[in-house]
Amino acid sequence: MNNIRGEVMEAFKEFLNNIEDLDRRLRVEQIFEHISTKFPNLESVIKWNQPMFTDHGTFIIGFSIAKNHLAVAPEAVTLNRFEKEIQEAGYQRTNQLLKIPWKHQVDFGLLERIIAFNIEDKKTMTKFWRE
Repeated sequence: MNNIRGEVMEAFKEFLNNIEDLDRRLRVEQIFEHISTKFPNLESVIKWNQPMFTDHGTFIIGFSIAKNHLAVAPEAVTLNRFEKEIQEAGYQRTNQLLKIPWKHQVDFGLLERIIAFNIEDKKTMTKFWRE
């Protein structure tokens, strides 16, 4: 296990261990590992009992578990920018999150583009959230 993956999994260990369904837990671990590999400079943190990735203390993306889906929260500005791609991936969205149904494939390319956009768009931000 590389050091980055180990740090991410340690940061999210309790959250992951609380996912009772093993297939869902493995899927979430795969997503976290993918993000930590593609974006090794992001920090893995738990805030408000949810796993998040931050950059220079600024929120980039967060996750939560629901009965029928994994909720991904990159902020409304980002969801609006990627609205068409979210629909094309077959995901539903609300004002603040997109829903990846447990039975759907994860569009890792879309997640990468969302994260890359937030990193670039928020590179000079000094607050946790956009205003």
